[in-house]
Amino acid sequence: MDSTFTAEEHFRQGLEALHVDRTEDALRHFGAAMRVDSGSARFRSHYGLALGLAERRLERALTLCRDAVKQEFFNPVHYHNLARLHLAFGFKAEAIRYLRRGLMIDPANREISEHMCLLGVRRPPPLAFLRRQNVLNRFAGRILRRNRLEPDMEFTAFGAQA
Repeated sequence: MDSTFTAEEHFRQGLEALHVDRTEDALRHFGAAMRVDSGSARFRSHYGLALGLAERRLERALTLCRDAVKQEFFNPVHYHNLARLHLAFGFKAEAIRYLRRGLMIDPANREISEHMCLLGVRRPPPLAFLRRQNVLNRFAGRILRRNRLEPDMEFTAFGAQA
């Protein structure tokens, strides 16, 4: 690797390598970017993701990604990286939680939305205060789906809320 690269160039090359699943190359580039600018949450988050994917070091990778989220809690990319890391290790529920947090920050984020669609996340049941398998929920869900209605209200144990 050329030592004359800037941190930004290493980061860009790391993103390209990660995009085509060359995780070892991505890890090298993100590591070089971190050595140049260790204070960047963006570099730390992506280095953590690459570390988890390439070397399967979950604890260290989670620490790096979580530190990046603490530093820049308003950046949905960090939540997406955390979700990808959790998915790689088989923690789907936790991954969905982080994807939802990312969408709360930026509802128009295309990558996170696509990832949610790929995971096949279900809508909440029509009657949230009842279990999904409850007969009333199943019946209400069939009626809503048949009529292509989207519930405007969420029904809770305390009544309807707009």
